[in-house]
Amino acid sequence: MSKGVQGRVIDTVATDIAEGEERIRLETADGIAVLTLCRPDRLNGWSWESTRQLGLLADRVRFDPSVRAVLLRAEGRAFCAGIDVTAPGGAITGGSAAERTRNTYEGIRWVHERFAVLSRLPQPVVAAVQGYCLGFGFELALMADIRVAAEDAVFALPEAQLGVAVDAGGDLRIAREAGAGWAKYLALTGRRIDAATAERLNLVQLVVPAAELDSAARTLTAEIAANAPLAVQGIKRAVDAYADAALPAALDRVAMTAALTLTSDDCREGYGAKAARRPPHFTGG
Repeated sequence: MSKGVQGRVIDTVATDIAEGEERIRLETADGIAVLTLCRPDRLNGWSWESTRQLGLLADRVRFDPSVRAVLLRAEGRAFCAGIDVTAPGGAITGGSAAERTRNTYEGIRWVHERFAVLSRLPQPVVAAVQGYCLGFGFELALMADIRVAAEDAVFALPEAQLGVAVDAGGDLRIAREAGAGWAKYLALTGRRIDAATAERLNLVQLVVPAAELDSAARTLTAEIAANAPLAVQGIKRAVDAYADAALPAALDRVAMTAALTLTSDDCREGYGAKAARRPPHFTGG
């Protein structure tokens, strides 16, 4: 069974990752599963295939009884700089505007489902963030239970500058952590914030020198893994049940808004203007 999404057929049944095509690497030892974004030459840019692999590997972690905590990290000078515009499968297809919107809506819903496999893992997830953490990268980090940032980390949701909506719920999670005003401030302007500001807004829980990021994040993850699994997982579920009570319905609204904006003239203008290094001229169409 396959699913056509934005010009690419994504096999939703395949459980393999072709050699040399890894976007994310999984390593497990001492009760900790380490998920590493491993395309540093692309600043770990996100793609449909990244999403598929995330869901696949998170499912493996979920049913591994030896895993008590998860560390989400990245290789290179960026955590994730957002969408990899060079990745295949980015073109939106459909015989009409309505069909393109429908296909994009289903594609975004599929992304939400794969991301939920990570965010709803029974094991707590710690994210270690360095360098650029933009767009999808920021949204991915926000799905972790605890975030540790290097002092050089930079966070932003630049989607509105390109004519599209925030499409994976990052703005909703910012509203949960920092308040609605800050969610709107960041998502409506696309402004970047540094690690110190992100910590002040409760978007990260710990800021450390870049050279200490890996050791600090691994130490924190190991502390969680050393505690009683039933207690740890119960605490996570209880807090999430309270904090995310309104999230499912809001995410469906996000998916539809993303589909409408991704198929809009403004989206084409936004990306075209960025490529041409000129200011965009949005019309609302």
